[in-house]
Amino acid sequence: MTDEDVPYPDATLHFGVFFQGVNHWTIWSAPQSGSQIDPASFRRVAQTAERGLFDAFFLGEGLRLREVDGLIHDLDVAGRPDAITQLAALAAVTDRIGLVSTSNTTFNEPADLARRLSGLDLLSQGRAGWNVVTTDNAWTGENFRRGGYLDHADRYRRAEEFLTAARAIWDGWSDDAVAAAVDAESWSTRGGVARVRQRSSQFDIDLVPTLPRSAQGHPVIFQAGDSAEGRDFAARNADVIFSAHGNDFDDALAFADDIRRRLRAAGRPEDDLRILPGTEIIIGATEEEAREKARWIRLEQVTPATALNIASLTWGFDLSDRDADGPLPVEDPVVVENSGAFGSRRIADPRAVVERWREQAEANRWSLRETVIALGPQRGHVGTPTSLADKFTRFARHGAVHGFNITPYLIPDGLDDIVDLLVPELQERGVYRTEYTGTTLREHLGLRPPLSRRLEQAS
Repeated sequence: MTDEDVPYPDATLHFGVFFQGVNHWTIWSAPQSGSQIDPASFRRVAQTAERGLFDAFFLGEGLRLREVDGLIHDLDVAGRPDAITQLAALAAVTDRIGLVSTSNTTFNEPADLARRLSGLDLLSQGRAGWNVVTTDNAWTGENFRRGGYLDHADRYRRAEEFLTAARAIWDGWSDDAVAAAVDAESWSTRGGVARVRQRSSQFDIDLVPTLPRSAQGHPVIFQAGDSAEGRDFAARNADVIFSAHGNDFDDALAFADDIRRRLRAAGRPEDDLRILPGTEIIIGATEEEAREKARWIRLEQVTPATALNIASLTWGFDLSDRDADGPLPVEDPVVVENSGAFGSRRIADPRAVVERWREQAEANRWSLRETVIALGPQRGHVGTPTSLADKFTRFARHGAVHGFNITPYLIPDGLDDIVDLLVPELQERGVYRTEYTGTTLREHLGLRPPLSRRLEQAS
């Protein structure tokens, strides 16, 4: 294949590392696992990613431990600091890597969160990002005074109004707001700080911003919704979109093409948004070694207890007393309305899922646990450094992705193979940077100025 056959022959890959909040993909129960709450683990992962010239370190965050029917999901890790606090600490022990906080729009308020994110952006000298997430469940709402939860459309409406208010706060200081000379009449220039008044269906704000703009203008905006509403929200507002469309090339390309169409419809250039699917990367010296390693990882990720928990959510009733290494339950699933609890009753058609599981389990003689592993969400890429580098080069240069947001399966050493073995192969192909050429997260990602600043300059 020649460069003429490739639509984006000069495309390069961007890597982020995703230190998840609540999940079962990051193995905590194996002898090789380190602490997922010790600050040293966060520091080690961030510094390894920076050594590998990653764009960003992402922190996931949950506002409440997961639960089903009032029972705590006791396989989750707890004890992690607030994301912005943790990232501010990491700003002091890193130099270039971006620092992205997952912060919720349903249960925060713009005046407070915008200021805290702006503080992180200033402390890190322009390396902050905000993964804008919404929450629709009642059990998280019970942590907060107003309780309850928002319908799907309402949570995106609130998120957009929240982001509009946050941008107005970030734009409240002009670039020359602080007087340039010590003998000036006032510390701030006249009119350099503007009052922000925002009234919408969700907010009524009247304030004077207290922090200046950072080196990159605004924190970089990330978004991860995969529904039609989520994709449209990203096309109107985001700088980067996460997705679950990074495993299969055709699926990834279809998603990217859809996002490009939505960007054009929103009046933005089709290259105005970076697409970084979440993924897991498993590397072996040979293809066979990589496959064996992947099998071990899946067994550690989907423990017997995890398999029974997933099956319980699928069948709609408690299966924790069953044998995960035995056959599938003979009972039919119970179909109930979505209660808003974690994972509960989110299976669109549990009868169809169970029927397919039974067919495949019988044909392959799988146990319940083996069925969950084989037919549950398929994640990531498995191979040698050479085969993976070839694969990712194709993804990037055909426009299927701009990079990947990588979840390490082990903490704190899960990035070592990627940085030491895969990155050099990508660099050899010219598809990955050999040094940081900027200092801000916006520069790392090759982004234009913030959307609101462009609109301001165009008016």
